[in-house]
Amino acid sequence: MNIGLVGSGAIGQYLLKNINGKTHEHLNIRSVFVRNYDKYKDLEEQYNVELFTDLKKFLAADTDLIVEAANVETVKTLLPDIIKEKDTMLISIGALADEGLLKTVTAENSKTLHLPSGGIGGLDLVQNARALGNLEKVTLTTRKPASSLVDEPVSAETTVFKGKAREAIDKFPKNMNISIILSLAGLGIDKTEVVLIADPEADKNTHTINISGGFGDAELTVSNNPLPENPKTSALAALSVYATLERMAENVKIGC
Repeated sequence: MNIGLVGSGAIGQYLLKNINGKTHEHLNIRSVFVRNYDKYKDLEEQYNVELFTDLKKFLAADTDLIVEAANVETVKTLLPDIIKEKDTMLISIGALADEGLLKTVTAENSKTLHLPSGGIGGLDLVQNARALGNLEKVTLTTRKPASSLVDEPVSAETTVFKGKAREAIDKFPKNMNISIILSLAGLGIDKTEVVLIADPEADKNTHTINISGGFGDAELTVSNNPLPENPKTSALAALSVYATLERMAENVKIGC
């Protein structure tokens, strides 16, 4: 599979290192779209890729899939044009809190949009439970180091938000990517419950998903270690992108 990469930050560099840098058998990043050619020109020789600063030329290159590894603002600007031309994998899922953009990417004339699970798991279970109306309640409880959520010191764990995902996304846009993907997989942002806890004792992000309905009940907890190359990015988020690409290139599909 030939891949076009938008952006070359922490996850972009992770993919270049583990796909092109290790000569993956089925995956190859052929082109990279960047804003500043001079800043990233060394990537061309290091990973045998072609850099583009012109979006039309980038989309005309020989690629099967575009992987976005930039940021929310870049997605809002570029995705409407990209999704018309190429199947796309979106990492900055927070951009889909914009209902106008969500309508654009789900339009009938749009190509396929792939959303990796990021820093959580169990989305296949949520989608399975949703089938035929068997999903009745979804709650996401996220516990984060207090300093990442509140400006003033707290001496004990503090619930900083409890309510629907839509409001959580509005109030904590940098912390709610997971609530967006969970909402899309399950009941939507107006029915997904979110609890956000600032914990002075926590040293990593922990996400607990509780679902219930006609199928039964389930609970899943994930605690994320940071990506060594960039502590602001979860290691599982980077792994989920890489692993999703690998599964797309395989003949045996599990859980599809």
